[in-house]
Amino acid sequence: MAVWIQAQQLQGDALHQMQSLYGHHFPIEVRHYLSQWIEGQLWDTVDLENPQEEFKAKRLLDSLIQELQKKAEHQMGEDGFLLKIKLGHYASQLKSTYDRCPLELVRCIKHILYTEQRLVKEASNVSTHTHTMSQKYQQINQAFEELRILTQDTENDLRKLQHSQEYFIIQYQEKSLRIQAQLTSLSTLPPADRQLREPSLLSKRATVEAWLTREANTLQKYRLGLAEKHQKTLALLRKQQTVILDDELIQWKRRQQLAGNGGPPEGGLDILQSWCEKLAETIWQNRQQIRRAEHLRQQLPIPGAIEELLNDLNSTITDIISALVTSTFIIEKQPPQVLKTQTKFAATVRLLVGGKLNVHMNPPQVKATITSEQQAKALLKNENTRNDSSGEILNNNCVMEYHQTTGTLSAHFRNMSLKRIKRSDRRGAESVTEEKFTILFESQFSVGGNELVFQVKTLSLPVVVIVHGSQDNNATATVLWDNAFAEPGRVPFVVPDKVLWPQLCEALNMKYKAEVQSNRGLSEENLVFLAQKAFSSSSNSPEEFHSMTMTWSQFNRESLPGRNFTFWQWFDGVMELTKKHLKPHWNDGAILGFVNKQQAQDMLMSKPNGTFLLRFSDSEIGGITIAWVAENPNKAGERMVWNLMPYTTKDFSIRSLADRISDLNHLLFLYPDRPKDEVFSKYYTPPLCKTRRCSMDYVSQFATPNPDPAANPTYMDHAASPAVSHPQSYGMYQPMSDSMLDADGDFDLDDTMDVARHVEELLRRPMENQWSGQQS
Repeated sequence: MAVWIQAQQLQGDALHQMQSLYGHHFPIEVRHYLSQWIEGQLWDTVDLENPQEEFKAKRLLDSLIQELQKKAEHQMGEDGFLLKIKLGHYASQLKSTYDRCPLELVRCIKHILYTEQRLVKEASNVSTHTHTMSQKYQQINQAFEELRILTQDTENDLRKLQHSQEYFIIQYQEKSLRIQAQLTSLSTLPPADRQLREPSLLSKRATVEAWLTREANTLQKYRLGLAEKHQKTLALLRKQQTVILDDELIQWKRRQQLAGNGGPPEGGLDILQSWCEKLAETIWQNRQQIRRAEHLRQQLPIPGAIEELLNDLNSTITDIISALVTSTFIIEKQPPQVLKTQTKFAATVRLLVGGKLNVHMNPPQVKATITSEQQAKALLKNENTRNDSSGEILNNNCVMEYHQTTGTLSAHFRNMSLKRIKRSDRRGAESVTEEKFTILFESQFSVGGNELVFQVKTLSLPVVVIVHGSQDNNATATVLWDNAFAEPGRVPFVVPDKVLWPQLCEALNMKYKAEVQSNRGLSEENLVFLAQKAFSSSSNSPEEFHSMTMTWSQFNRESLPGRNFTFWQWFDGVMELTKKHLKPHWNDGAILGFVNKQQAQDMLMSKPNGTFLLRFSDSEIGGITIAWVAENPNKAGERMVWNLMPYTTKDFSIRSLADRISDLNHLLFLYPDRPKDEVFSKYYTPPLCKTRRCSMDYVSQFATPNPDPAANPTYMDHAASPAVSHPQSYGMYQPMSDSMLDADGDFDLDDTMDVARHVEELLRRPMENQWSGQQS
């Protein structure tokens, strides 16, 4: 069902939110009459942050105006005449508004469609999760409704107080002051007249003073009652703000951090912004009420506790608004957490109270600096860091812009670059790729027409600075560990030195699925294999590893036994290889991958000759090897498992895995029993020549006769696979056939491409190292 049809069925606050999306910037009538066309356009394909996308936006604007004009022309009858004029007017209005800034139209419509979809989804409760979230949202919205009622109640009481006080002042001036003036004038009268009139005036004055005293006490009660109501409102405000800032916003930031490890997207900020805007409005209304109450007190001072109460209220509301403004200055788009010097990077900061406090009336400028872990700690303790930074960032100043259509106030740093970095003294075995920095964004906000000025700061997630691509692997390990195991509210950037193995498995699985871009994650068997590798264990029981812990040193500081690389470096190599060259095969389930040499042998020995499997190399970072079962040529009737020398990214950049498997004729069945062509044929490179007479057998190329196999033990684990039929002579180049020449006797380029490819492979690999069972 179209979103617009469902949006029209919204009720209550949701309907009000939907209606508030429209106005002069985009009339609701345009959405109604062009609903099908609007929902059919690819608005999301336009990158709002790329000025070069403006031509796409302009084309969409022109199409929108044409559709409006077309709709107007088809209106008939008396009612149609008015609608025709109206739609024509809207067409002119939209052209005038967005002709010079078509990207703003796209931004506006994307915001409208996203919000409508969100409102419809919330209203429909399509899943248990949505229902749970809706309940939470309902509680928050109910609290806002209660705050609205309380604020309206105190507004009414304040008006009554003001009216009563004004009446009191008038009565005081008209009666008390007049009687006092009359008493004063008695001094000019003869004694007899003064004695005659004075008792009556004194009696009136006593009556008036008694009335004034009663009214003053009543006013004081009104003031105290109003102050108590404000105390109740501020308590609820603080509670609501805690739920939004300390629960919902912190959860969003945690999701943002996990997204850096490949977790699900953190989600949009529209709901949070709408709550923060409501908070800002309610806080500001109550602040203004408290200030008006203070003004009334100053206008008519009455002794009592009200002065101290109002001072406390004013201090509390200032604290609340300060917490709101400083906490809602957030990083919407984090800078890259592995940051290379002299490389352009981007980030976006945003103020979630939007335009509600008129911060944008004096557009704030945001500055970005890079600071060390120690400087970040000092900042959170409010210690003076003397504006020190740990490096120099180019293009590190940006003015916040207010987008009226979406209500967002943000600054987009598009072209920052880290020119230089100043490192601190490292501790113990810590390497440069373990040193954490952060990007500090700071600004100054003027709230309510310079009534209040706040210095705001926010820190990015930890970043690791590298100067060369070779450091990326270890830097990513530091970031992964920090993102996965950081606790909310921590001292920068403290993380546990050891974690439970299941916790690490969750982080590795999340990262693997994201990097490989696959729904096929790491199975329990895969995780057992990783545990065996990490802990040098031979146990096959998952439960045995559940209570084990892994330290950071085991993860990426100490080399695996007998190797010159760490556990993480090996795992990262597997991810890189799979991501770049093996993704379709991993998704198809063709790669078992996480199987050791002994396991592969046990699995294959029970299968027919020619059965093979693909496993990641134990000995080489980012390598995959083929293991297959065949006869032992040195012992009749005996079978054995062979392991091909690992293939790496360098190999697959020349020829794909599927093509290599196709070329190896002795590989027949993918474990357990699937014909290899059934699995891999869809990935074979189509032949470039009509006749495949130029094709070459890998094994015939590489397995040159060896009169004394024992003289060359690195040639293979034992000898050449008996599955291969060996001709008596092997030439590197096949005899040139007539089919490779055209009618004029010249080479046919298409027919010789395969030869060129094979020759290239032959030249790049030493012949004796093609096959080996020693290093796989």
